[in-house]
Order: sequence, then structure tokens, then C-alpha cells
Amino acid sequence: MQKSDRRDGFTLVELLVVMAIIGILIALSAAALPRALMAGQRAACTSNLRQIGQATLLYVADHRGHFPPTRHSAVANEAWIFLLSPYLGDVDEVRISPADPNGADRLSRNAISYILNDVVADPLLNPFGEPLPGGYGRMSLINEPGATILAVVISDDRGTGAANDHTHARTWSSFNNFLSDVEADRHRLGSRHPTRTEGSAPYLYADGSVRIFEASFMQDVFEQGNNIGLPGYAP
Repeated sequence: MQKSDRRDGFTLVELLVVMAIIGILIALSAAALPRALMAGQRAACTSNLRQIGQATLLYVADHRGHFPPTRHSAVANEAWIFLLSPYLGDVDEVRISPADPNGADRLSRNAISYILNDVVADPLLNPFGEPLPGGYGRMSLINEPGATILAVVISDDRGTGAANDHTHARTWSSFNNFLSDVEADRHRLGSRHPTRTEGSAPYLYADGSVRIFEASFMQDVFEQGNNIGLPGYAP
């Protein structure tokens, strides 16, 4: 009777090859996971700002062209985002960035991960509450909405209370001053780079559009002497 040469199972070498291939696939997946997570959070953050932008335009249309006032204004007693409730539905779904490490604290304190450009949203007033030249606060005073930043991602260094709902954009004389308000590298791999130029962030414009810029690009803009917080000066 002739013996069959067929053998069952795998040899040790074959098992080792299969295990090596599986190990490589796992390593590749693990390396891609942080990047995929970052991309997903950036997309969600961009979507939040886009919804906020559309709600703001509706608010402006219903309030004689005025932007919602921030806590920088004497007339505001809550973060501006809650004034958009009639246009947003559940404000809590959009007011916190999924990449905000202080998000849970801001959520519980009725704060927000996105802050309004105070130069654009708030009129410039004297100590008696009277308007001063050079102020805005109304859409009709913005000559180039598509070149005017309305809202940004709040810096991790800012407080988590509801009063931290606006920028101090007139002080953005340098990239470092800009970073005191804005987390320009919000969406990045790993922790902050010492230069703060590794990563990107979305920006909401006064026309309702949202654009994503690398932090390194924003640094270049400031090095050219431009304050992007002023209406008409945003890239």
C-alpha cells in the first residue's frame, strides 16, 4: 500500500512566517490609528464650526445685522453660543471640540471650545458705553466677510469658565500673542511641538465658510506683519 505524501497542518517555519505577517499588519494599523483619529476629530471640529457659522448668519439676519455679543460686552451675561440655541438645536453637541483636552470641564461650566473674534463681534465702546470709531459688531461694517475671521479654536492655556468666550485680537501683534488665544496646532500628532508649528486648526469666517490652516502657515502670516484678527486681513 502506497503511503501518501500529504501532510496535515503547518510547519514551524510556515507558522513563524504567518505570525510575522500578522505582526507587521498590526504594527501598520497601530501607526495609522493616531493619524486617523486626528483626521476624524478635525473633521468633527470643522463641522461644529460650520454649523455655528450658519447659525450665526441666521442670528445676524434676525438681529438687524448684529453679531451675538460676547462676555467682553457689558450686555452679555452668558457665553455667546447660547444665543444661537434657536438656530442650533442642541448647543452642547457643537460647542465642544472633540480634541479639546479641557472639553469636559468647559461643558460642565457652560463654556465653549470656539471663541469669537472680539474685534468683529463686539462694538468698540468708551467707559460710558458709547460707540468709538474703529469698532465693528455688525455685519454691515465688515467690507470683506470672506477675508475676516469670526471664530477660532480656543487655546489650552485659556481658562475654562464661560467668560472665556472671546479673543483679544487687537493684541495679536505676533504669532506668540496669537497663540495666547488660539490653539493653532489643535489637530496634531502627539503633544505640542516647542515651536507650536506642528499641526493645524479650522477657522470660521464671517461669511460662514470654514478653512483649515497649518500652524506653520499662520506663523508665516504673522512674520509678514499681518494681524489676521482685523477684518479684511485674514488669508
